Amino acid sequence: MKKLFKVALVAVCMISMGNFAKAQTKIGYINTNDLIQAMPELKTVNTQMDAFKKTFMDVLQNLGTELQTKSADYQSKQATMTDAVKTVKQSELADLQKRAQDYQTNAQQQVEAKGNELMKPLLDKVHNAISAVAKEKGYNYVLDSSQTALLVSPPADDLMAAVKLKLGVK
Repeated sequence: MKKLFKVALVAVCMISMGNFAKAQTKIGYINTNDLIQAMPELKTVNTQMDAFKKTFMDVLQNLGTELQTKSADYQSKQATMTDAVKTVKQSELADLQKRAQDYQTNAQQQVEAKGNELMKPLLDKVHNAISAVAKEKGYNYVLDSSQTALLVSPPADDLMAAVKLKLGVK
């Protein structure tokens, strides 16, 4: 009888502790992609990125035009060229194509790095606002619903309105 009482007491304690732990954990969610899209600073970042990309696009376009011109010239004069001249022209075309590809790869890396650099202050601002709202409202965890598939979520735990208010975003 004493053993049964002890087992029942332990079981009741464990159930109570589990319910107590559940009551303290508060989970919220927010769609950071939608939040960032709503921020006016994103327009400035996009404008700066477009200007930065344009510098590379102009050079790439010039390289492409040069490659097309030289290739067309090679095709039209190929029949009258000697083997040595053909080899030199083919080498020039291959070199020009490689330069264009290398430039494009380098440009993509620089654009990505510039994008990360320009977005960092915006992302930090969003993260700080989410953290502040979560702390104010007593949330232990905040999930990003743009990254996580939330199958069921109560509207009360959506922090979008509170974070937008904190950031001054409409």
